[in-house]
Amino acid sequence: MIKNCIQPKDSSQISSPDKSQSSHLVWWFIFFAIAAVTAWAYWPILIDLFKEWQRDDDYSAGQLVPITALFLVWRERKKISECTFSPYWPGVILLFVSQAARTYGLLFMFESAERYSLVLMTAGLVLTVAGKDVFKKVFWILLFLFLMVPLPGQIHNLISGPLQTLATTGSVFLLEAFGANISREGNVVTLNQHTTMAVEEACSGLRMLTAFVIVAAFIAYIIKRSRTQKIIIVLSSIPVGVICNIVRLCITAVLFVLVSTEVGEKFFHDFAGIVMMPIAVLLIFGELWIMKILSIPESTS
Repeated sequence: MIKNCIQPKDSSQISSPDKSQSSHLVWWFIFFAIAAVTAWAYWPILIDLFKEWQRDDDYSAGQLVPITALFLVWRERKKISECTFSPYWPGVILLFVSQAARTYGLLFMFESAERYSLVLMTAGLVLTVAGKDVFKKVFWILLFLFLMVPLPGQIHNLISGPLQTLATTGSVFLLEAFGANISREGNVVTLNQHTTMAVEEACSGLRMLTAFVIVAAFIAYIIKRSRTQKIIIVLSSIPVGVICNIVRLCITAVLFVLVSTEVGEKFFHDFAGIVMMPIAVLLIFGELWIMKILSIPESTS
């Protein structure tokens, strides 16, 4: 009677967790193996991108993006491991698009297309090899990777000029509001009728702007707020960057007059960039605090 009551467990149920864990390890191994091959295939582009980060101060913050993306993946590792790993073959379309972009860049000497192709290739690999569940989980991290690529030359020129003019106009307005004796001719500002300060292209604030967008995107990802508020935080980093650059120019102008040109230039290029980043982060968290007070609780994403 006792014998009949005791039923042996199905062996497949016992080994199921081990099989699931083993399957995850196999997929991770396959993914990293393909990623290593991709890194080898894109090695010249990676080297060129690294040199661009070192050469161009406007996009030097881009080198933090891959490191930050790896940190975010590590942070989400538990949720990713709970996803179903299964190949999603329509992802091959994204791989094809990435190679088409790379071919276009090679044929027409358009290096930005090759660089963007690297990000598309990474996204295509995740979708094809790991599957839809994993892709959905890391989608925003993959989107974040686009911030590591410097803007194409035409777009850079389109943005840099207006930023330079805006920085000059804003700093002149602020200095005049505080009673400074100032005149302007183009992007050259004369202080107290004898001290000249030229707002060059390097002073446009593009470097600060790119850094602020990257930091804002990181903060927006890790905070638990509604998607709308996250988008607002990322978009607001643009005016925050512009305002911080104008403040930096005003402080530099004051140092030009009260101390010396050398001290003003050293502040602008060395010290101000370090000081403005914490100020920008405080402004972002202040914005989050205001939105928390004003908004109705929403579902987080």
